[in-house]
Amino acid sequence: MFTRIFGKPKQETNALATLDKLNETLEMLEKKEKVLLKKAASEVERAKEFTRAKNKRAAIQCLKRKRLYEQQIEQLGNFQLRIHDQMILLEGAKATTETVDALRTGAAAMKAMQKATNIDDVDKTMDEINEQTENMKQIQEALSMPIGAAADFDEDELEAELEELEGAELEEQLLQPATTAPAAPVRVPAGRQPAKKVENDDDELAELQREMAL
Repeated sequence: MFTRIFGKPKQETNALATLDKLNETLEMLEKKEKVLLKKAASEVERAKEFTRAKNKRAAIQCLKRKRLYEQQIEQLGNFQLRIHDQMILLEGAKATTETVDALRTGAAAMKAMQKATNIDDVDKTMDEINEQTENMKQIQEALSMPIGAAADFDEDELEAELEELEGAELEEQLLQPATTAPAAPVRVPAGRQPAKKVENDDDELAELQREMAL
């Protein structure tokens, strides 16, 4: 465990150092390639000058040197491709190693937690929680029970009394007179008095309703 932990920074340092070295080599090859490209272009220009001067032999020598530069340029290009390929493989291997190491660390942590957590301890803890919950319910029920004079009240008697009150309320509502729309005013011709018989009928109806209510 400790070997893997202390070995990881060293491996990571080696991988980073190797990548840095490959980058430096790649930059060096690119610089050489630029120099050779300039030399090849220069030989082409010199060959043109010798051609204009009718110096065929010198012009051919310039073209030969250009071909040599081009061969070196092609070789440097192949070297760069190999370095790029090596860098890609190394970066992939580094990512794979880090992933595996992370998974291994997670598995070790999970294993340690499982060792620290015993199934018997879990069952014991759940039993204690259930017991405490049941005790709390009993305490709450005890606190909610009525005490003193309220404890002597009979629930059945209270419910019967409530039913009587509800029946009396319903009966009172049925005995109340229905609300009627106000009668339209009757126009009485001038010089005539309305009949008193209607007033007497209304008084008798009201008296009858009061007796039924009693």
